Order: sequence, then C-alpha cells, then structure tokens
Amino acid sequence: MNEESTKNFQDSLFTALNLFNNHEWYEAHDAFEEIWNSLDGDERQVIQGILQVSVSQFHLSKGNLNGATILLGEGLGRIKTRTKIDLGIDLESFCLCLEDLLRKLQYGELVNDKDKPFLKPL
Repeated sequence: MNEESTKNFQDSLFTALNLFNNHEWYEAHDAFEEIWNSLDGDERQVIQGILQVSVSQFHLSKGNLNGATILLGEGLGRIKTRTKIDLGIDLESFCLCLEDLLRKLQYGELVNDKDKPFLKPL
C-alpha cells in the first residue's frame, strides 16, 4: 500500500471500530464491508469474521438468539486461527470475549451489556 492508501485504510478502520464499539452493529457491518472489499488473504478472513460478529450482535439485539449464536460461532472461527494478523486490533482479547459470549448463548445464560464484544486497538 502506498502512503495515501495506508492512511485511507487506517481512517476507515478507525471509523469501523468506533461504530462497532458504540454498538452500531448495522453501520459497523457496512463500514467493515468496505474494508473487506479492499483486502485479500488472511486479512480479508479476519474482517469477514468481524462482519459476522457484527451481524450476530444485530440479531441478538433483535432477539434472534439462534441467528446470533450461529454467526458468532462462524465469525469466531474465522478470527481465532488468525490472531497474529496485524490489523491494529487486539484479536486475542477479542476472541476471548467472543468465546465467553458464545458459551453464554449456547448454554442459555443471561447476557448483558458487559458481554458485548469490544474491538481494542493495539
């Protein structure tokens, strides 16, 4: 990437992270989809996983526990094997958070605001 492309990528990622962390799931999905379209390889897989997590949270906010659980598991699966990819996000702590949330959903445990996933910049 040239300098301008790198800055555009970083700006787009910053925007997407803020939308995600503010629980604006639909908007975060759109922002990450723009990023996803510009990537390939493992980076693309990680962003796709984050997209799936975002959609899972949208489903969860609408009470669709089954859809939320399925998409959360798929997103986690894409990210978990790629936590060393450097996108400027702490993917390891993100996966730990997702694993805990997935377990709660699978076992029908109560989920609250502190269980919502958070993307921490490195």
